[in-house]
Amino acid sequence: MQRLRIRFSRGEEVKFISHLDIMRFWERAMRRAQVPLAYSEGFTPHPRISLAAPLALGVTSETEFMDIVLQRWVSPHWFTEGITQQLPAGFVVLAVFPVPMTLPSLQSAVRFAEYRIEVEASCSREEIEATVEQFLAREELPWHHQRDTGEHNYDLRALVEDVWVEDWLLNPGKSRPGPAGVLVMKLRCDSGGSGRPEQVVLALGIKEYPESIHRTKLVLAA
Repeated sequence: MQRLRIRFSRGEEVKFISHLDIMRFWERAMRRAQVPLAYSEGFTPHPRISLAAPLALGVTSETEFMDIVLQRWVSPHWFTEGITQQLPAGFVVLAVFPVPMTLPSLQSAVRFAEYRIEVEASCSREEIEATVEQFLAREELPWHHQRDTGEHNYDLRALVEDVWVEDWLLNPGKSRPGPAGVLVMKLRCDSGGSGRPEQVVLALGIKEYPESIHRTKLVLAA
């Protein structure tokens, strides 16, 4: 048996595909590419495919990780060549490499996720930088948002490792005049909780939903 780790990007064309549909997509693509997937045991065997951290609807990414277990050894080059022919626009395989079968699960190895968020706001760069500084200085920030299962209460500050302003410029090309900015966030993403970029944006006083959210990195345990 062999375990491969795949790093891939997810673009605008497929940003509204759900996590479950993503899993189904990869399974179908690998079957068409004749990848010798290994299956779980039991009455309802499933292909041994796992993603590091589900990506929210509407979010793009340049660094997604997926582990697959194969019945027999294949070369990363063979896998890349075969699967690339089955990929629709929006998915790009960036790297494929073998990892030991004995490694902990990919999901358990994720520690942080970094995001680049484009926003519009009605304040200056000095004001947003001061707001970010005040946010980071807090020891806690009780927060809640509504889920399908009811209200979810948590400490938002505990899920944020860092936030900084990458850019904050007037952008007269927009249909709505006003400052256009880029925030970068490093958020917790582990079994204890996962930070949501749009919630941090709201906590910073930016009322409009981000124009774009792009995951730039997943940080795994060493």
